[in-house]
Amino acid sequence: MRPISILSLICGFASSISAASIHDSGLSHHRSRSLLSLGNSATSACKGNTANTRQQWCDYNIHTDYTTVVPTTNVTREYWFDLEQVTVAPDGRSRKAIAINGSIPGPTIEANWGDEVVVHLTNHLSNDLQNGTSIHFHGIRQFWTNQNDGVVSITQCPTAPNNTTTYKWRAMQYGTTWYHSHIGLQAWEGLSGGIVIHGPASANYDEDKGVIILNDWDINTVDELFLSAQTEGPPTLDNALINGTNVFGSDGAVNQTGTRFNTSFTEGTSYRLRLVNAACDTHFKFSIDNHTMTVISNDLVPIKPYKTNILNLAMGQRYDVIVKADKQAIAKNFWMRAIPQTACSENKSPSNIKGIVYYDDNPSTPTTTGHSYTDGCDDEAMSDLTPIVSETVSTNPFYNNSQPVSLGKNSGSLYRWKLNSTSMHVDWTDPTLLEVYRGHHSWVNTSGVIELPHKDVWTYVVIETTLSVPHPIHLHGHDFVIMAQGSGTYDGQATTLSKPPKRDTAMLPENGHLVIAFKTDNPGAWLMHCHIGWHTEEGFAIQFVERYDEIKPLIDYKDLHGNCKTWDKYENGYIVEQDDSGI
Repeated sequence: MRPISILSLICGFASSISAASIHDSGLSHHRSRSLLSLGNSATSACKGNTANTRQQWCDYNIHTDYTTVVPTTNVTREYWFDLEQVTVAPDGRSRKAIAINGSIPGPTIEANWGDEVVVHLTNHLSNDLQNGTSIHFHGIRQFWTNQNDGVVSITQCPTAPNNTTTYKWRAMQYGTTWYHSHIGLQAWEGLSGGIVIHGPASANYDEDKGVIILNDWDINTVDELFLSAQTEGPPTLDNALINGTNVFGSDGAVNQTGTRFNTSFTEGTSYRLRLVNAACDTHFKFSIDNHTMTVISNDLVPIKPYKTNILNLAMGQRYDVIVKADKQAIAKNFWMRAIPQTACSENKSPSNIKGIVYYDDNPSTPTTTGHSYTDGCDDEAMSDLTPIVSETVSTNPFYNNSQPVSLGKNSGSLYRWKLNSTSMHVDWTDPTLLEVYRGHHSWVNTSGVIELPHKDVWTYVVIETTLSVPHPIHLHGHDFVIMAQGSGTYDGQATTLSKPPKRDTAMLPENGHLVIAFKTDNPGAWLMHCHIGWHTEEGFAIQFVERYDEIKPLIDYKDLHGNCKTWDKYENGYIVEQDDSGI
């Protein structure tokens, strides 16, 4: 499918079974015009807008501190998502998957900076399987709305089949991100989709192409592959998709199946592409042959624009780039490439995960050559990721402790990852927020808890590994500042950059260290984990209980308890076995 424009959101996705149900309070029939009038540039988006179409964020700019200032739009964007099992063939090979409104990836959530977002998730999965569910809105800070973070065993119980959970949050950041299930490996069975929050940009462009989601894929489901992942190590997936489609088989082979993603360019036009790595276990390098990208955002953080031909995307990361269409004199068709990096990713189709950018009326097979690169699983250079709005980090953090990473086998001879000497194993039926509401401090039914009791103080987390495996580390509820990142043991020296990178997902290098800092400005129970799907399920996670004394008043006990009560009833009626980390 190609969820690349407002029009596709309104009229339905090209390869979806059914379109998203959408209702936007306060916009009525003006919704299409309202969103289309949003910024296609840093400046021109707001010029000439009438009072009826002018967006509230037009009174702000890219230098506004979005961590403290948010436009008041008085607009609610409401989505209804129906989760169901479907048969799909994204690369021409048929298999079972989980879809939202019949679509893989799911419908794109769109909002303006400052809007309220409401998502109703109804679980229509069958009763005869282990089919609880949730939605996590990756990178959304959930500022004072921790219960809407969508992490089973932490902020909610699983939503049982034939039940609905409603999530409500405010778009306090802007840029590109994604949503996905946060139970088991459901996110990589198809339960994910893009999020676009419109706001200022740090460079001008003409047209927004929307979200481009990259994810790995296999003829077997990730649930089927998980047993071998636990006993033999990560399995090798056999393909990957660009916006839900690709081919399978060698170029020119008579038995090649599927279709490639394609998108059209017009000479002289500049395009914004919103890139998301939604893979289970693939670090991609992204490029378009003969074209240069201007990078304007990492995760949901606007940055000083820089140019590159090749862009690193770790699992869970997002980048917004601008591409100038100025190569029609060279060719009419160019390869768009998402290249798995063999240094940390194994895929059976490493050179054939490609889409087509075309200048002609219809796409045809390109003959262009890719940019040169060095295989590797690093982040983009820290010196390139300069945030427009920077943070001043205290040199006297409240919490400053090393989190060593280790791997071993449990009593059942299954691989389990440990962070801070803990392999997470939490209980679906007793989430952390429920324990907080009941006044528990012993954390009997949770693991990996670190309490952060103080308000608005900086927390440093030092993560180190001596293993030759890099890991994308994601923190919920916060952006973090990268204080240090490199090989070997951390030597105690922070970065010398005056404006260090800020994001929510960063790479822990193999045999190396990652040091992050975040401010305790958001009460709640927040997960930090590796975003490799296998590793999350094998326990690579800890949780921060932030400002415990302020969490209980934020909890909607009726909703939390009601959802858990329904889950308990479901569990009692079916054989449900929790054999993973619980998140």
